[in-house]
Amino acid sequence: MTIVLMLIQMFVTIALIGVVLIQRSEGGGLGIGSSQGMGAFMTGRGTANLLTRATAILGTVFFALSLALALLNRGTGGVGRSILDTPPAATAPAKPATPAAPATPAAPPAPAVPTK
Repeated sequence: MTIVLMLIQMFVTIALIGVVLIQRSEGGGLGIGSSQGMGAFMTGRGTANLLTRATAILGTVFFALSLALALLNRGTGGVGRSILDTPPAATAPAKPATPAAPATPAAPPAPAVPTK
């Protein structure tokens, strides 16, 4: 059930993004809000009304699906635990690093090269 709702949510999201992008903004934007965008099918005003209604319907469906998915998945995160309810894990104080004895004797230092 959750997977089906998530797929529907994905399609609604893509449609909502598309509808919002094709709306005509005040500056023109990507919109098809004029009569040239829809040909002789609809006027500029009719296109704007259609896109506004489609945005409202898709937004409402998106909101309802989001709530339904949240309600379906609220009990799957554990046995009613929150990460804020658990105390932080006790950590031991850091031990100072002790140098380990070398396994082989150290090589003599390389002779210094004079520089000018």
